[in-house]
Amino acid sequence: MGTLLPEDRSQSIDKALCPWYDSACVKKGIISMIDRYTLPEMGAIWSDENRYQKWLDIELAVCEAWEKLGRIPPSSLHRIKEKAAFSVHRIEEIEKIVKHDVIAFLEAVGEHVGEEARFIHMGLTSYDIVDTALSLLIKESLEKVQKDTQNLQQAIKDQALRHKRTAMIGRTHGVHAEPITLGVKLLVWYEEINRHLVRLKKAEDIISCGRISGSVGTYIHLDPRVEELALERVGLKPAKVSTQVLQRDRHAEVLGALALLGSSLDKFAVEIRHLQKTETLEIEEPFTKGQKGSSSMPHKKNPVRAERISGLSRLLRANLQVALENIALWHERDISHSSAERVIIPDSFILCDYMLAEMTDIIKNMVVHEERMKENIALTKGLIFSQAVLLALTDKNVPRPQAYELIQRNSLRVWKENLGLKDLLLADKDILAVLSPEELDACFDLSRYLDKIDFIYRKVLGNES
Repeated sequence: MGTLLPEDRSQSIDKALCPWYDSACVKKGIISMIDRYTLPEMGAIWSDENRYQKWLDIELAVCEAWEKLGRIPPSSLHRIKEKAAFSVHRIEEIEKIVKHDVIAFLEAVGEHVGEEARFIHMGLTSYDIVDTALSLLIKESLEKVQKDTQNLQQAIKDQALRHKRTAMIGRTHGVHAEPITLGVKLLVWYEEINRHLVRLKKAEDIISCGRISGSVGTYIHLDPRVEELALERVGLKPAKVSTQVLQRDRHAEVLGALALLGSSLDKFAVEIRHLQKTETLEIEEPFTKGQKGSSSMPHKKNPVRAERISGLSRLLRANLQVALENIALWHERDISHSSAERVIIPDSFILCDYMLAEMTDIIKNMVVHEERMKENIALTKGLIFSQAVLLALTDKNVPRPQAYELIQRNSLRVWKENLGLKDLLLADKDILAVLSPEELDACFDLSRYLDKIDFIYRKVLGNES
């Protein structure tokens, strides 16, 4: 099969390390931020070298199909496969003149193949190659994203098992509600990741499709068997019907899956940011040796990595909007989608890959302040046990509105008078007329709130819990 010429090897390494070199999103700071984790692998997928190699793979697969159907002599196919190669630099030189990337690619390959190059691209149009190759690139990227997502899920699971009974306060509207455990909070994330893995797999199935059907999709200059044979060779299934392009709802579904995944990463990041606030300080993202939090305040440890994930998730959602706009093309095709896709698709995958790596590292190495969690549970002086008392009263046949009023009038005094709820209830003759001091004590027993934890874990993790 064809290969990248040796003279391009150094350029290949440079661009693999900086795949955003021609993207609208290039920023010096972003590159230095992201290359710690993801550029060499995910970036290499979206390098020019890999893209052109996919083009060549498809062209050769089509030639093989034509040879099987008797249109290309076996000896010519042998020479094509033996000689086919390309130089990115040469493609760029030709493109400056012809202003067409596929023509430039074909001329560059033809310079190496020689006379048999007349059989290359026979009956095809540019997007037979471009769209089919794009599907291969997206499929390859989705496989990596799925692997990275599984790594994140494992990190979440490990911490969920470690903190299965690490009690902390649950919050609704940002206000203390009732106790939960850190493990249960993480189990919610774990199960959410399961849904993302389903979406990513579905997106991979949707995009694992190519088209080799000619200029407007009617096979006028092609034998339909060429499409079937060539796509089987590269591991894709044929679109049942197409215009000159694969329909862009497929690509939008892929970016939708990435945007949803990024939004969950944003959700996790927001939670970590809230829990790292000074007033809360229950969890901190890792703060490495030598790290500085502020140029002016030496005491600062800021959740900058979680904040970064939140910021980058906005780009994923914005890119999805562009993908949705790309669905409506004129007639059998236009190329209004093309320029945008050259930015949004590689950038979305590189962003998502980086965000997954960052969040995985944060989860693995997050600092959990269990003592502070206990302090925060006690912060409201027993108010968080109000529902337990309410239910104890109703169990003794006190009408719910009356029971609610009895608890609320004492609860409102807690902050005003700086007193504990249990002490106030023990001094309330209306409460003691119904509940004994021992029954009240039982309402304030934290261990009761852990009774169903095993049940929740079994629902999510089964025997692994």
